[in-house]
Formats: sequence, structure tokens, C-alpha cells
Amino acid sequence: MTHFKQILVTVISLLVGNIVFGQTSDNIRPTALAVPISEEPIIDGKVIEDAIWQSIEPFGDLTQTQPNFGIPASEKTEIRIAYTTETFFVSVVCYDSRPNNLVVSDARRDADLDNTDAFLFILDTYRDGQNGFVFGTNSLGVEYDAQVDNEGQGNFNANRQQGGTIGGFNLNWDGSWEVKASVGDYGWSAEFVIPLRTLRFQSGKDWGINFRRNIRKSNEIAYWSPIPLGLDLKRLSLAGTLTGLELRSPGNLKVIPYVLGSVSKDYALTDPKSDYRFDAGGDVKYSITPSLTLDLTYNTDFAQVEVDDQQVNLDRFNLFFPEKRPFFLENAGLFSVGSPGEVDLFFSRRIGIGDNGNIVPIIGGARLSGKLNRTNIGLLSMWTEEVSDIGVEANNFTVARVNHEFKGRTALGAAIINKEGLQSDDFNRTIALDGKLGLGRKARMSGFYAHTSDPNDTINANSFKFQTDYNWNNWELRAAYTEVGQGFNPEVGFLLRSAFRKPEGLVLYHLRPKNPESKILEYRPHISYRGYWNFDGFLETSFLHLDNHFEWKSGSELHTGVNITKEGVVFPFDISRGDNVIVQPGNYSHAESQIIFFTNRSKPFSVNLRSVIGGSFGGTRYIETVTAAYRIGDRFNSEVTFQYNNFQLPVGDFTANILRTQLSYSFKPNVYLQGLIQHNTTDKLWAANIRFGWLERANTGLFVVYNYNLRDGDPLNNSFIIKYTRMFDLVK
Repeated sequence: MTHFKQILVTVISLLVGNIVFGQTSDNIRPTALAVPISEEPIIDGKVIEDAIWQSIEPFGDLTQTQPNFGIPASEKTEIRIAYTTETFFVSVVCYDSRPNNLVVSDARRDADLDNTDAFLFILDTYRDGQNGFVFGTNSLGVEYDAQVDNEGQGNFNANRQQGGTIGGFNLNWDGSWEVKASVGDYGWSAEFVIPLRTLRFQSGKDWGINFRRNIRKSNEIAYWSPIPLGLDLKRLSLAGTLTGLELRSPGNLKVIPYVLGSVSKDYALTDPKSDYRFDAGGDVKYSITPSLTLDLTYNTDFAQVEVDDQQVNLDRFNLFFPEKRPFFLENAGLFSVGSPGEVDLFFSRRIGIGDNGNIVPIIGGARLSGKLNRTNIGLLSMWTEEVSDIGVEANNFTVARVNHEFKGRTALGAAIINKEGLQSDDFNRTIALDGKLGLGRKARMSGFYAHTSDPNDTINANSFKFQTDYNWNNWELRAAYTEVGQGFNPEVGFLLRSAFRKPEGLVLYHLRPKNPESKILEYRPHISYRGYWNFDGFLETSFLHLDNHFEWKSGSELHTGVNITKEGVVFPFDISRGDNVIVQPGNYSHAESQIIFFTNRSKPFSVNLRSVIGGSFGGTRYIETVTAAYRIGDRFNSEVTFQYNNFQLPVGDFTANILRTQLSYSFKPNVYLQGLIQHNTTDKLWAANIRFGWLERANTGLFVVYNYNLRDGDPLNNSFIIKYTRMFDLVK
């Protein structure tokens, strides 16, 4: 371990040296003017025909990040911004020399806009360079919105079945707003209407703002405030400035009740009978100030939420399932503490969901969240019912979070997370300090320290992490060290694994060919490492990854990699989860190849292939994943994924497979039918989830949900639910 600590200190020293002596004076960012208006434009997407919009001077000099970095966008864009005392308006005209070639793929709310012709913008309403609201649309008028915190920077998830980053970007946030789009021989245009009560902002202040346009026929991405390679719209410290705002709080009081009727049947019971239920409840949202909001919830229900994707656990550690429930998603980043996806000190799925996925009814609760000047404040308290059948007592969950942001991407925060039994003396408490230090625009140091306490007498109930990042001039560099003590037990959090010491690092470079005629857009050679030691100095996991990504201008990508792995097993475990394939204690060193390929995802038909072949626990494993996506126009979308896991080990062979089929049909952007059918061979489970939605504002409306599950060919449980929820704006 001493050797790795020396390496870590050396890497950090090099990074800091590069940061201190390599800063640039790239401080020039564009400025736009918001114009107050007394008469509102007609919202139909036809910007060119509207006299109010035409009376406002447009702006829109966008600069490409791809395919030709640093040169002006190939098509003209006109942006205008206006506001009244209650509403914020944005209009855009996306001129296109070939409007018949506009690419659209999905008409549903929050549909992925990366692979379509689209226009997006981000609002930094506190002008803190860290947090913001994203809004976007395409030529169909799709509503796309999200919340961003910490400039979208989350954590690389070491659980390879849930790859990518976690935290920083919350797509599941749904605000109350409207957009309309129109297509003509000039291209396409759109109008955004965002009530000020939907946003959180400081009165009388300038905002940070940036715009992005996708021109899909040429695989082009362009920004208003230029963005370096490797970064995107979420990098708010590089946004431009929106001036001319004279805003005051319009007030905000919304009541969002629901009614629900359901019938369900659980075949696992001795005498299964149909259970009929009628229920009601709802939420209240009140803005104490324009930047501080109180949310109340009673008899909280999440029947309309999409079910989790099935996963197969092929190791000794925990699987991560992301939060999808609406109440816990707004301002979720404000409550995030720790290392998302690995050491989450607060994980909202612990509230209302039991250890085995059982539903624990939520009586109700309250959340106070927002900002006082540069200080983020979050207070959440929830009460859950007793469920004696699964041994869960009634509990109160309380989280208090404060985080003060200084200038220069620097912050210092603290949190208390408490779980208290209402019928016993049982409790679990976590206290934490965290912070980050911005080193110019290029780099950052960050970390946290946490301690847990409960009635048990434990040792070393502490955890901490220190990390440094550099992201500039085509380079991405990261070095970090994490430690989780033997007694550290955040019961309202998530631990990927317990009791470890972990050094890690990443070096990645974005290389763009200088030849403008090159068919290759970018090479991304990189190397990364992570290792886990227990407190006896025993190496439990070592993962060295060497890779290069090839991205073509056509939209296709190829990733080629080699992984050098070591696994140290202390206690035997059943890797097959039921087929009695027991991995014995020992040290296992292997190498494996990894190939990932996917075609242009903007095409009606696309394919994604992932293949991992190599050694595993003294034998060989083959992991093959194939995803095929097919769409018909903008209404019908389908995606089929098959994951094949074949392990041939000295202690036995087994396979573990998952089949996932997702189908959706959009009658209109706010009316859809979705189906998710999954098969998990490890659990011998077939699961079907069919959802019909007729949306109104902010993802409220009518939902019809049908669930049907089979285990080993026999019915397991089923349910049919009808839910209607409505938003009443009592201030408007």
C-alpha cells in the first residue's frame, strides 16, 4: 500500500504543478441581453411570423466542437430572450439548408436529444458556476429538462454492469413549462415558455447561460459560449452571461393531489386472493423565497415509475439501482454527499424500499431545499410505516445538508443523515464534511470525511476520500484515494463494497486528426487503474485498463481494450447465485480483451456490441452483450438487449443471461404507451411492465400500469393500477 500512496502523491504533485504554472487567461465569455416585454408572443413555434419576436435583436454566433473544432457552425442560428413579471421566454430559429433531412427519433418527454437535430440551453440562475437547469427540444417540440449540480460531475461507477457516471445530472427532474416547434423551408424554430415559479433564482441578478445546437446530418455540435474538448453544456463555469434581468418572485404555491385504484394478486401467499385498493394523497410545493422551496408529501405513491432494469450479480459486492421516484429527484444533487455509486452517504432508495425491493409505505414527509445567497440548504424528513411481514419497523429518516459555495468552483459543506426507529431505540447516524477546491478552470481537488454511529460497538466507523482532477487542453487526468473503515455502516446510504482502501487513477487524451478530410473524428487513448485492499493488507481487487476509442464522423464508434485483473478471495462465495458454483479463497490473476462497437444511433436501425473474453477466478468467462434499436419515424421505438454471461471455472460452469425488450409508441409528445419485458435466468424470472401515460404539466396526468411476473414458469405476482394526478397552481 505504501508504494501506491507514493505513486498517488507523485501524480497529485505533477497535476498541481501543471495547474499552477499552466493556467491561461481564457476569461472572455459572450454576453446576451434579455428584453422585458409587456405583451406575450403567440406560442406556436412560428418565430419568424411573430411581430414581438421580430422586434427583438437576435444573437447566435455558435462555434463547433465537432466535427471541426473551433470554426463557426455550418448553419445560422437566431436566438432571442424575453421575459414578463411571471414568465421567461426563449425563441430559436435553426436555419437549415436541407430541412428535409432533419433527424428526429423519439417524441416522448425527455427523449435523448444527442442523436437528433436539437437545441438546448442551460440556465445558471444563481450565477454560481456550479448548478443549473437544462431545457431542450427538437423539431417535434419534445419537452426535455434536467437539473445539473456540481457542473454535472459525478463519479465513475466501478460496477461495470451499471457503467458511466452517477450524480451531477438529473434527467428525471420534470418542471412545469411549455415548448412549441415548427418546421418550414428555412429549417425549424421553437419557442420555450418557462414560468418563473418553475425556476429557483436570486432576484435582480444576472444569470449564467449557454446554448447548444445539434445538426445531425453532419454530426455537428456547436455552442454559443465555446466549450473545450472533453467538456459539454454542463460546464457552467464556462457559460456566458445573461443580462437585463429585473426579476422578482412571482410567488409559487402548487397542490398536486392524486387518486389511485389498483388490484393485485400475490401467488407467493398460502391463499392468494385479489387485493383491491383505493388510495389518495399528494404533494404541496411552496416557494418561501424565489430560491428556497418547501415540499410536503402525504401518503406518497410512485405507481407510475418505471421498474428497475434487471441485473446479474457476478461478484461478491452490491449492485447499484438508480433512484427514479419523482419526489426524491428534485434538487437531489443538493443532498448528494460522498462518492456517488460507491460510497453514497445518503441514498434515497433506502426510504420506502426494503432490502429485497419490498415496498415500505411512506406516510409522508417534508423537504426544504434551495439557496440563501451562496449557501445551499437541504432538509428532508420522511416517515415510513411498519411492515411486520418483512421485519421492518416504523422509521423516521432525516437528512440535513448545508453547502457554501465560494468563488472559483470552491465549496465547503456538512451533512447529518439519521434513521430513527419509532418503536425502539434503534438508530443509525452519519455525519460528514465535504469540500472542493477549484484550481482555475482546469482542475479541482475534492474530498469528504464521514463517521457513522449506531447502538453496536464498532471500530473504525469512518470513511474518507481525496480526489484531484485536471480537465483541459484535451487531457483528462484523475487521481484519488478512498478508505472505508471496517465499522463504517451508513444504513441510509449505499456501499458498493465495505472495509477497503482504494487508490485509483485515469489518464485520457482527446486526439483530433488535423486533416479536415479525415473520416475519424477523434481518438481517445487512455489508461486507468483501481485497486481495493482490505485492512489486513490483502489485495481483493486490482483492475488495470488500457484502451483506445475510435469515433468516426459518421457517428460510429469502436472501443478496444485490455484489462489486467487480480481478484483476492477471503471467503468462499456462490458466484452462480444458486447453481452451487463456489469460488474458493485464493489469489486469481488474469487478462481479458474488451471490444465495444456501436453504429450511428441517429439512424432508424442501430446496433451496440460489447464483448469481454478472458480469465476469471482460475477459469474463463465470456460476456457478450448485444443491443439492437429500431424506430419507425418519430412514434415507434424499440430496443432489444441480450446479455450472455458464460463462466467456465475449475469449480464448475454456469451461464447467467438477461433479455430486455423495450417498446414505446408515442401518439403525441404527451401521450405514450411503453412496454418493458425482461427475463433473468439467474432468478428464473420473467417480468413485464406496461405503462400508458397521458401527461399534463410537469409529468402529471393519467397513468395506467400493468405488471405481471413469472418465476420458474409459475405466476409470481401481478397488478393493475390506474392513477391520476393533477397540478393546481394556486398563485396563477
